Amino acid sequence: MADFKEPEMKVTAQEMAEARLPLRYRDYCAHMLIPLNKCRHRTMYMPWKCEEERHAYEKCEYEDFMRRSKMLAKIKQDQ
Repeated sequence: MADFKEPEMKVTAQEMAEARLPLRYRDYCAHMLIPLNKCRHRTMYMPWKCEEERHAYEKCEYEDFMRRSKMLAKIKQDQ
């Protein structure tokens, strides 16, 4: 498991609480979700308005999922 480097949290728990993020979204991509939610609020959730922010957040979530999947496969392989 030493092969996998944990990503660093780019926002603090205090910043996530101030942004009123639900607990299930307080992960390694929270730093992308905060500006996305601000954009969504500012544009009244019009889906075509915040495409860049949404794409960046979804890419972050995908990369985090792939990292965790590889880590799980490595753990299962070592057993």
